[in-house]
Amino acid sequence: MVQHITVGVGPLSIDEVVAVARRGAAVELSGEALAAIDEARKVVDALAASATPVYGVSTGFGALATRHIPGDLRAQLQRSLVRSHAAGSGPSVEREVVRALMLLRLSTLATGRTGVRRETAQLMAAMLSAGITPVVREYGSLGCSGDLAPLAHCALALMGEGEVLDAEGAPMPAAQALAAAGLAPVELAEKEGLALINGTDGMLGMLALAIDDLTELLKVADITAAMSVEGQLGTDRVFAAELQAIRPHPGQALSAANLTSLLRDSGVVASHRGPDCHRVQDAYSLRCSPQVHGAARDTVAHAATVAGRELASAIDNPVVLTAADGSGRVESNGNFHGAPVAYVLDFLAIVAADVASIAERRTDRFLDAARNHGLPPFLADDPGVDSGLMIAQYTQAAIVSELKRLANPASVDSIPSSAMQEDHVSMGWSAARKLRRSIDGLTRVLGIELMTAARALDLRAPLTPSPATAAVVRLLRDAGVEGPGTDRFLAPDIDIAHQLVVDRRVTAAVADVIGELA
Repeated sequence: MVQHITVGVGPLSIDEVVAVARRGAAVELSGEALAAIDEARKVVDALAASATPVYGVSTGFGALATRHIPGDLRAQLQRSLVRSHAAGSGPSVEREVVRALMLLRLSTLATGRTGVRRETAQLMAAMLSAGITPVVREYGSLGCSGDLAPLAHCALALMGEGEVLDAEGAPMPAAQALAAAGLAPVELAEKEGLALINGTDGMLGMLALAIDDLTELLKVADITAAMSVEGQLGTDRVFAAELQAIRPHPGQALSAANLTSLLRDSGVVASHRGPDCHRVQDAYSLRCSPQVHGAARDTVAHAATVAGRELASAIDNPVVLTAADGSGRVESNGNFHGAPVAYVLDFLAIVAADVASIAERRTDRFLDAARNHGLPPFLADDPGVDSGLMIAQYTQAAIVSELKRLANPASVDSIPSSAMQEDHVSMGWSAARKLRRSIDGLTRVLGIELMTAARALDLRAPLTPSPATAAVVRLLRDAGVEGPGTDRFLAPDIDIAHQLVVDRRVTAAVADVIGELA
C-alpha cells in the first residue's frame, strides 16, 4: 500500500490520487517542482512591480477585471477573493473528495504555471500529510472558472480561516488545527488567491475515484452475472472467445473471458450441457451480459483517457508562461472550463444505471417460478407463508429507478454567472456529485444480485457450482448471510452483501481461486 507520494512537475496517476484521497498517503513536493514554482513566481513578482495592469495580479476578478488594484491593496485583494468565494452551502462533502481536490490543486501548483510561492504550495502538502481536511460544502461550483467555491474553502484554511477536520475527523477552526500540527497559515501574495481556486480539481478528483470504483464494480458485475447464469441453468457457450471476436469491442472480450473463467468446472452448467437440453437461447439479461458490461468497461476506459489528459494539465487562469531565457508572461485562457471532465462524468452515470438495470433483471428472473427453471417462487422456503427474496428485488428496482434519473446529464445545463462574463458553464461538479450517488446505488444492486444468486445456487444442490462461484457463496455464508430457509430480517443480509462488495472481498475471494479477473 502506497504510504507516501511525491508531487512533481509531471502528472499524477489515478492510483496516486486514490492513495492520498482514500488511504491517507503523505505528500511532498519534488525539488524539480519547487524550482518550477520559484521560476514562475519570479515572473509574477516582475509583473506585480510593473505599471501595466495584469489580470489576476493587479486587477479585480471576473466581471470586475477592469479595476486596477494599487500595490497596498493587493494582499487584501487576495484575502477578499478567497473569503468571498468560500460561499458553499449544504452538507459537507466526503473527506476523500476534499483530499483528492487538494492534491490535484497542488499538482497544478507544482507545474510552475500558476505563480504561487513555494511556501504556499508546501503548506498545502503539509496539510495533506497531517490529515487536515477543510470543510467543503455540497453546493457552490458551476464547474467553470474551476470549482471555485470548493477550492476557496480549501484556500481559506491555508489562510488559517474557516473550519477543518483534523486527522481524527474532529471539527475545529483551521487556525487551531494548523497550530496543533506545527504549521503556520500563509498571507497570500499577488495572484495566489486566484491560483488556489481556479481549477477543475473537485470534479477531476471525483472522476478519478469513480474510475477506481467502477473498475472494481465491473468485475463484481461479471461475478454476479456468472452466478446468475449458473443458477438459472444458462449456457456458457455464448461467451466463447470466437463469438466475441466477430464483434471486437475490447471490453466485451474481457467480460466474456471473465464469465468463461468464472463458470469453468461448474457442475450446474455441466448438468444441462448435453443433447437433452432443449433450451435454445437464454434471456438477454444473461446472454448479453458481456455486451453490456463490456460497453461499460470501454466507457470507463474512455473516461480514464480523459482523466489522464486532465491529470497532465495545468489548469489556471491566467497562466504563467516562461521562456528558456527566464523571461515570462501571464496569459488568460479558457482551460478552466470543465466540459471535458463533465461529459465523461455524465457518461459514467449512464454506465452505472445500465449495469444496475441488467443486474436487476437477472435477479428478477430468479424470483419468478415461470422463468427460474424449477426453483421455488421468490426462492422462498414455504411460498405463501414465506415471501423469500421478493422485496429485495423491490429494493433493487427502487435504486435502479433512481439511477435512471441520475443518468440524465448535468453537463447539458448552463446558468450564466458573474454579470454574464461567465455565460457558459459545465456543471461538472454537479455531474460528479450525482455520479457518486450512482456508484453507491450500483454497489447495492450488485450486492442484492449476489445474495439472490447465492441462494439459488444452494437450492440447486446436489449440483455443485464452479470453484469460483462456490468461493463467493462461502464468503457470504461465513460473513453471516444464511442460506435458504424460512424468512428472516432481510435488511442486515443486504447490508452484509453490500459491504462485501464495498470492501472488495468478493473479487478477492474469486482471485484466490482463479486469479485476478481482467
